[in-house]
Amino acid sequence: MNVKQKTIKNEVSVQGVGLHTGANVTLTFCPAPENHGFKFQRTDLPGNPVVDADCDNVTDTARGTTISQNGASVSTVEHVMASLVGMDLDNVLMKLDGPETPIMDGSAIQFLDALESAGIQIQEKDREYFQIPHNIAYTEPDRKVEIVAMPLDDYRFTCMIDYNSPVLGSQHAGITSIAEFKKEIASCRTFCFLHELEYQLQNNLIKGGDLNNAIVIVDKEVTKEELDHLAKIFKRKAIEVAPQGILNNMELRHQNEPARHKLLDMIGDLALVGVHLKGHIMAARPGHAANVAFAKKIKAAIKKEKNKKVQHVYDPSVKPLYDTVQIMDILPHRQPFLFVDKVLELSKTHVVGVKNVTMNEEFFKGHFPGAPVFPGVIQIEAMAQTGGILVLSTVPDPQNYLTLFLKIDNVRFRAQVLPGDTIIFRCDLMEPIRRGIAQMKGVGMVGGKVVVEAEMMAQIVKVKETETT
Repeated sequence: MNVKQKTIKNEVSVQGVGLHTGANVTLTFCPAPENHGFKFQRTDLPGNPVVDADCDNVTDTARGTTISQNGASVSTVEHVMASLVGMDLDNVLMKLDGPETPIMDGSAIQFLDALESAGIQIQEKDREYFQIPHNIAYTEPDRKVEIVAMPLDDYRFTCMIDYNSPVLGSQHAGITSIAEFKKEIASCRTFCFLHELEYQLQNNLIKGGDLNNAIVIVDKEVTKEELDHLAKIFKRKAIEVAPQGILNNMELRHQNEPARHKLLDMIGDLALVGVHLKGHIMAARPGHAANVAFAKKIKAAIKKEKNKKVQHVYDPSVKPLYDTVQIMDILPHRQPFLFVDKVLELSKTHVVGVKNVTMNEEFFKGHFPGAPVFPGVIQIEAMAQTGGILVLSTVPDPQNYLTLFLKIDNVRFRAQVLPGDTIIFRCDLMEPIRRGIAQMKGVGMVGGKVVVEAEMMAQIVKVKETETT
């Protein structure tokens, strides 16, 4: 049974301060339509710009994860993103009236509680999952970071941290399913070492920092004068070091709370992949920079798998939708520059064309005659002509129009094409045609193997318009 997409039923808001900016902000979670995904909207900026929650939009990972797009940035998104995944949601718009999400108590539990109070709305469309197909690994040897995703029909996490600290030591945390997030992970708070806290205070880097929203680990000898100074800064009567080696402002919610929080951060950062994952994630010494790099690696694997899915195998011997004569009623090209022999499929969004490569082609006389190879530039021209049939099919009188190609990007030649081969080209619209501009993804295959691919942009132009320019 397919899992349906989910959003929230009602808007719900939380208020607090940004950890690093100290700005008072309101974050409002709003229902969103199917296939919307997770997006932030900066309501305090002109035009209310939207920032997609996407790992490709990450611009900083120094003290949290910052995403930027359309001239706007949103900082410290990881706890919010983790709460969305923990609530098993797909589509939410988050309106924010400041540059950073509120830190709340340093965990994700207050975001999760707010989302739970808003209610869950089941939507009509099926959810998309990416199931890890094989081990995907990421390492940073200098920092001893190791992360691997392994195939599993669930979403499981195992995390180990080791700061070479006699106080914190090595810690492990894990969940066997994302369903355990609320109980085991959501309430685990961020942490820092005392020497980091002192540095950040001296450099005014945590304007919204408070002893209520972070566990402070005392990793050095500390005098009463230093503790009194911290108490004064945070407006406390007194601060002491608890037996667990942390400041006594709070008690640990779990013995391994720091490791659990690192797992929380990782869930939030990997949510920036943009699709629900199925796999077992194992991480040693993760951090925001490594998490985001790993998310990009997973996203690249998703793109590769999607490209495989469009590599349909076609039978070139079936009766064509258009033969060569019918194609010449659509395209203005003629021999020796007509490179589409027949069309097998044509819809509003895709076309499949065939090019038979024979030794009789004129260009073989001068293009490596001793070792004939079908020229790459003509492969692209054949792909473009196939796409031209798709574009011209959108007008009632194609004989009066031309398709002029404006741009070709991301061209890849993956294998040689030789005389005797049959290339099957498939072109898909990447988005609806607007103002006569079409953007297409083209793939050329020989025997089901991709030999060429490219992204193309073309414009539909009337013949008389080209004659006057």
